[in-house]
Amino acid sequence: MIADFGTGIFVGRMTKEDFHLYEQLEGFDNIKQSHRDEYHLFFLQEKGTTTIEIDFQKHTIKPGSVIFIHQNQVHRTLSFKNATASIWAMSNENLNAEYLHLLEQIAPAKPLPLKQEAFSIISEAVSLCTKLSERKNEKLYHSLLNGSCNTLIGLVISQYLVQSKPLDKLSRFEIITKAFKELLERNFITAKSPTEYAQQLNISSPYLNECVKNATGHSVSHHIQQRIILEAKRLLYHSDKSVKEIATELGYDDYPYFSRLFTKVAGMTALAFRNKNLE
Repeated sequence: MIADFGTGIFVGRMTKEDFHLYEQLEGFDNIKQSHRDEYHLFFLQEKGTTTIEIDFQKHTIKPGSVIFIHQNQVHRTLSFKNATASIWAMSNENLNAEYLHLLEQIAPAKPLPLKQEAFSIISEAVSLCTKLSERKNEKLYHSLLNGSCNTLIGLVISQYLVQSKPLDKLSRFEIITKAFKELLERNFITAKSPTEYAQQLNISSPYLNECVKNATGHSVSHHIQQRIILEAKRLLYHSDKSVKEIATELGYDDYPYFSRLFTKVAGMTALAFRNKNLE
């Protein structure tokens, strides 16, 4: 039914009846508790509904939908109602390099409703992957499983891309904003000011701010602060590090400044957030 996650690949189907068994699989944390995985996780809802919390936001996945959870995202399963779902996961070293790059751009992803044809093709691909995962005596077992699961992930990525705006249809503002967000994801710990991002994009700070505000409704500083505080929330929830240690990890030697920033952005102190979410 499942592949050993020691291979860096997992594929299986979960029903209401065996929901509790998946909580105890080697390589998987208790799925009802918030955690962050070392792999990329995909979820195809076949029947019923599943409610998942990803980065402190709830998402209800309806039948005929798929969702991707990035390895950096804190998540937990809140409910699994009369549901059947296929689940597969893959570590970075097993993922096609092009797909890995595309997944970085897609995250954070929301549940994606599929058209019937796409749902059928992805379901068939899941079925093939599941069958291959059970054939451990195959001479090329890992290669076959790796190739089929990469194909499956490629099919899901293509569906996300179909529903996103084509690059050649993006405005100049949207192109610059997209480039800024990619830079932000890679550099938010070391680059904290709009000027640093503008320099990397070879444009002025006022122009970068104009583009980002036009495309998103928010300033560059807003996006920088939101990304930093999101990471702080993940660490507060997922780790036992002190607020001061988290501030240092996120590039803030001035602990009081970081505390004020967290309170301003999150609407509560870091400790209050940790206590609230660990209740």
